[in-house]
Amino acid sequence: LKAGGVAGVCVDLILFPLDTVKTRLQSPQGFKNAGGFRGIYAGVPSTAIGSFPNAAAFFITYENVKSLLPHGSSSYLSPATHMVAASLGEVVACLIRVPSEVVKQRAQVSPSSSTLRILSHTLYHEGIQGLYRGYKSTVLREIPFSLVQFPLWESLKDLWSWKQGHVVDSWQSAVCGAFAGGFAAAVTTPLDVAKTRIMLAKAGSSNASGNVLAALGGIWREQGLSGLFAGVVPRMAAISLGGFIFLGTYEKTRQLLL
Repeated sequence: LKAGGVAGVCVDLILFPLDTVKTRLQSPQGFKNAGGFRGIYAGVPSTAIGSFPNAAAFFITYENVKSLLPHGSSSYLSPATHMVAASLGEVVACLIRVPSEVVKQRAQVSPSSSTLRILSHTLYHEGIQGLYRGYKSTVLREIPFSLVQFPLWESLKDLWSWKQGHVVDSWQSAVCGAFAGGFAAAVTTPLDVAKTRIMLAKAGSSNASGNVLAALGGIWREQGLSGLFAGVVPRMAAISLGGFIFLGTYEKTRQLLL
């Protein structure tokens, strides 16, 4: 819990500006109208509050599920174990992540409004379900992301450990995390764009229903391939750096605590 929480807070706060740029590039009103480079830390209170419990929930689930399933380095079931553990971790973590993400993204594209004002406005007009707008699309983004990132991260660590004859150091785990995160980010960007559009959609609009396939189809018709991969560069940059910081910090903190 502590290792995951510390890792989550570090990565979210350090990389928040890149996340804001990515969100504004993906927003339906366009980068400039969504705020451009102004108020780059808009929505950071929501992230600061949600980071620790979100990351802690993920790693508690991930490590416990992994311990219950076969996962020896020589086992052919190892990648499947990491996939199942990561997927269940994302489902649990999204219960905390989505409300934080909804408020954060709305603040990022409305830098003149405070986080508290956006939270109260969402609750007043949409109720608690408004905070969970995009839960399904977030899970549908995070599970494919984790299916790529975590087996790749674990495999790279195992390969590096085998090559050097001992368990990888925390900085080596961080390098593996950066590569795995960047690759996973690139291939799941369309799902991230759909999630952003759903969370930012006005209540009552077609995207507000949360239909991921409909959101993807609308983006394809309006903007084509470039629309589906809007924000891919800052997303890859943020998640590569994020993978380095997040997974490296997690390993280092866990080593210090255990």
